[in-house]
This record gives sequence, C-alpha cells and structure tokens, in this order.
Amino acid sequence: MGDIGIPELLIVLAIIIILFGPARLSGLGQSLGQSIRSFRNELRRSDEQPSATKEQQS
Repeated sequence: MGDIGIPELLIVLAIIIILFGPARLSGLGQSLGQSIRSFRNELRRSDEQPSATKEQQS
C-alpha cells in the first residue's frame, strides 16, 4: 500500500492531459522550467555572497 507504480503515473498523466490539453500543458511546463531556473540562480547567488564576505573579512 502506498506504492505508486508506472500504471498509476500513466493514469494521472492522462487525467492531466485531458484536463489541461496538450497546448496549455506545454505552456505550464515551460513556465515551471523558468521558475526552477530562476530559483536555482537565486540559490547560487546566495551561496556565493557569504563566501565573498568571508574572504574580505580575513
């Protein structure tokens, strides 16, 4: 119980495609990809800033 397999994922994917349609689903995927990229860039910037301030203090 609680295990999600390939058949269940295919059913969920089919329902999502029926609800949103292929064209809108493509736009949602593109928007999600841009959001993830932006989030990763923010994480990289926040990781780089503390190391730069540590070097200046030394």
